[in-house]
Amino acid sequence: MNDSSPTQDPEKETETETETETETETETEIPQDHPRYQSLITRHRIEEGVDTGITSPQGLIAEGRGEAFDYLLGEKTTSSADDAARAAAALLLHAEHPVISVNGNVAALVPEAIVELAEVVEADIEVNLFNRTEKRMNAIADHLYDHGAQTVKGLKADDQIPGLDHERGTVDADGIGAADVVLVPLEDGDRAAALDAVGKREIVIDLNPLSRSALAATVPIIDNVIRAVPNITEHASALKQADNVALTTVINRFDADEVRERAEQEIRRGELRSS
Repeated sequence: MNDSSPTQDPEKETETETETETETETETEIPQDHPRYQSLITRHRIEEGVDTGITSPQGLIAEGRGEAFDYLLGEKTTSSADDAARAAAALLLHAEHPVISVNGNVAALVPEAIVELAEVVEADIEVNLFNRTEKRMNAIADHLYDHGAQTVKGLKADDQIPGLDHERGTVDADGIGAADVVLVPLEDGDRAAALDAVGKREIVIDLNPLSRSALAATVPIIDNVIRAVPNITEHASALKQADNVALTTVINRFDADEVRERAEQEIRRGELRSS
């Protein structure tokens, strides 16, 4: 039986592949005045994270889900999210042992911002993954070190959060295991509930105000992580010299139910608008 398809010239094939690679590289050079600049950059960082082993393919799906909510929020930090970021800053500064939990998407999207926040509030950074492998844990830790982290926890894995049978429950005893306040951006709902059950106060960054994570949080921040983390740092810098009485006042005045309700209403009346 004869093959009726045309024979491909090897030189032509190589030329075509080269053109495709060049085109892909050019597509990543997104001008900052592009109306979808931040969204496209965010997607590209997640894609790069998959290529380098930092993020999992599921992270791409999670990013798309969050982006849909962000559209409805107008791709901006709302007043309720800003109030929550200020309360989060006060809670981290007031904590005895604050820890920032980092998964693959967080490491890919805001590594420098995470390191800066940890320095301002004197928090530990700990890698925590659902799809946990030693190779991926080390890749994320190295990525954070490359962006200025001094210490990254999560590799000892010598403690377990009660009630979790998967790798999200694996933590360092002197990290999340000992923490009184945990910042858990882009969190899984079951771990958020488990941390709450053992008495840890949680700051959750989640674009869905009705998620299990947001509902379990002491301080839910309904915002995009790329805006929320730097915003917490800015508030923390402003509150850095405040005493414990002032910090406690900020924390006690915060109403998580009100913030979730305000965010939900903002989403429900969402309009097609640019940031």
